[in-house]
This record gives sequence, structure tokens and C-alpha cells, in this order.
Amino acid sequence: MRYSLAGKLAMLGAIPLVISIGVAVVAEHWLGSPSLAFLLAAAAGVPLWAWFASRSLDPVTSVFRALGGTASSYRDGDFSFSVHWSGRDELGDLVAAHNDLGSTLRDQRLSLVQRELLLDTMVQHTPVAMILADPANRIVYGNLAARRLFHGGSRLEGLSVDSVVASAPESMRDAIARGGDGLFTIGLDDDEEIFHLARRSFRLNGRAHELMLIRQITDELRRQEVRTWKKVIRVISHELNNSLGPIASLAQSGGELVQRQQHAKLDKIFEAIEERANHLDVFIRGYAQFAKLPAPRIEEVAWADLLTGLCAQVGFELEAVPADWRGRFDRGQIEQAILNLVKNAHESGSAPDGIEVRLQKATGWYRLEVLDRGTGMSEAALANALVPFYSTKRTGTGLGLALVREIAEAHGGRIALATRDGGGMVFTLTLPD
Repeated sequence: MRYSLAGKLAMLGAIPLVISIGVAVVAEHWLGSPSLAFLLAAAAGVPLWAWFASRSLDPVTSVFRALGGTASSYRDGDFSFSVHWSGRDELGDLVAAHNDLGSTLRDQRLSLVQRELLLDTMVQHTPVAMILADPANRIVYGNLAARRLFHGGSRLEGLSVDSVVASAPESMRDAIARGGDGLFTIGLDDDEEIFHLARRSFRLNGRAHELMLIRQITDELRRQEVRTWKKVIRVISHELNNSLGPIASLAQSGGELVQRQQHAKLDKIFEAIEERANHLDVFIRGYAQFAKLPAPRIEEVAWADLLTGLCAQVGFELEAVPADWRGRFDRGQIEQAILNLVKNAHESGSAPDGIEVRLQKATGWYRLEVLDRGTGMSEAALANALVPFYSTKRTGTGLGLALVREIAEAHGGRIALATRDGGGMVFTLTLPD
């Protein structure tokens, strides 16, 4: 049977009451005075009542103390305690709920510990060197790869980043000192190793921390380099065959016409040979320009003058550009990049009046957009449009957009492309102010 805690206390409290009434009846019988009997019963009943109340509440008080102690243990992360109460009452329900909470927290802690162990094992054995530094530039975590790279396998925790990096190769020290992401090499010639450095800032326990990731990418880059060279060789071979094959055939036909004294047809043969030779020359020069792009010669340039001049050359709709907008870049290279984008827009099948150029200014950046109303690009073309030598055009070299990307990245900017609402493309060239 289930009893409430209040009912139990009431039943215990009735015992002193019954005793006090009994004392009052006996005293009245012997003393003959109801008032004196009441005082005598009260004098005997109050201490008895206090004694019974204390004895009755001791188990409840002990349980509350135990609940408070386990709550403090939970706050400190210790979930190993539980409380016992045999009564089937409200306090029993509270104790049961408290014990269930402790059991749930224990299970969650165990699961969390297991996941932390798994994550730590994965992080410790990854080939990427990982260093986590606190706001004071002290290392709070370094995995095995970082220990081997910087400290001969010894622990890094507690050391300063500067002291650890001081013994690293010069190229690594320079890359870390520059800040940001980047590539650096260690060694020379056949012993050269290439690394990629990535840095990320975030808040941990309310404090700013920095995570450095250093990954060796020598083998990956070499595999990519081999694939790139194979692709270059295939493209060059394809272009040479497309031009030299017809030239050889036309030359043979021209020789036969000379033998037959049919000189009237030689002009067409020479024109065809010249056309194929010019196409080959354009391809070779484009490849050379892409392969030997010089470092930008930075100067201050008025955007309005540059875009107005280009508009007069190739034709496009130009939004008004404020005269005081001035960028710092290599004028020749940026002109070439914009010309390539506008040329691509003209070749997309867009009407001339559907080609627009817009310039926007943001904090620290200029954003130039070239928009067209051409046929657009498929998903595959979008994914590969900036890859060198990739082209969907029969006579395209696949170098125009790749050259734009090279120029943008050489200036610390970037190029992006996306489909335009209503049809066509949007090419976005972003350059630092």
C-alpha cells in the first residue's frame, strides 16, 4: 500500500498527542483541577512532541542531505553516487527520479568518454600535424605527427609556439610567420618535400584559440603534376595533329597542282595553310602566356578609365562607374582578364546588348561582374570551366578562363561563375582594394 509522506508524519505526530491527552486525564483525576492538569500535560507533551518530531524527521533530513551531496557531485562531474529510500511516497519518487538522472548521466559520460577516446586515437594517428594554441600562444594540444615534425617525438603541451617553431626549417618558419594558409617546401631537388599550412581561429571555453594544420602533399602534388602533364601532352598533340595534318595534306595537293600546271587553285590552298598555321600560332602563344604569366606590376588605376576604354574596344553595356574608384593592380593583366571574360560572353551566343559589365565596391574589395544572355553551361562545364585546357568549343584552347583565374589569384583575388536567372552566365572577378 502506498502512503503519502504527509500522512506518515501525521500518524507519527498523533502519538505525542495521545500521550498528552492521557497525561491530562490522569492529572485531572488526581489533582481535581482541569487547569493544572492541562499545564502538566503541556509540560510533558511539548518535549515529547519535539523528541518524536526529531526522530520522525531524521530519515527525511538524511535523504535531503544525501540528495544535496549527490547534486554537488553531479556538478563536479562525478555521477557514481545514488540515494536509497525504502518508503513508497513522494520522497521515494524524488529519490527514484534522482537515481534515474544519475544513471542517465553516467551512461552519457561513458558514451562521451568512448567517443573522445576514438576521436583522440584518430587525431593522434592522422598524418596531418595538428597544433592547438591558446591566447598566450602556448600549445595546449599537439598530436603525434606534430611531435615528430617539431620536437623529435616529445610532448609539445605547455611549450610556446615560437620556441617550438624556432628549431624548424627556415621555409616553415617563414610560412608560419606570414599567417594565413599557404604552401612551403623543405629540402632541395629530389629531396624536396611540399607542405600545406592551414590556420583556423575559434573560441574554446570562451577563449580564442588557433589551430594549425600542416599536411605533407608532395606525393599528391606529384601525382597531380603527372596527370596535368599527360593532359597537356594530349591537348598539344591534338592541336598539332589538327593543324599539321591538314597542312601536310594541303601541301601535297599543292604539289600535285603545280605538276599539273593548275596554278589557279593554289591561292585557296595557301589560304587554308595560312589559316591553320595562324590557328596553331594562336594556340602556342596562348599556352606560352598561360605558362609564363609574370608577377603583377601593381599600380593605381582608375576603374572608370579602364572600363570605358575596354567598352570602346569590344562592346558591352557598362554601368556608370564613379570617377574616384581606384584600384591597385597590374593594368595590363586585369585588362586581359576582363577581355577574356567579355570575349567568352560574345562567344556564348549572347546578343551584344545582352552583355553587361558591372563594378561594385565593398569594404576592402572590388567586385566586377560580366553578365551575358548566352546558352549557359552544363553542370560538367561549370565544374571544369576554370581547369586549363578544358573547352566545350570546337576551336577553343581552354586557356581563356584558366588565365583569368591565374591573374585573379596572382592579385590575391578570385574568379567565380554561376548561371544567370533568365538564362546566361555571370562571371565574378573579385580583387582586393
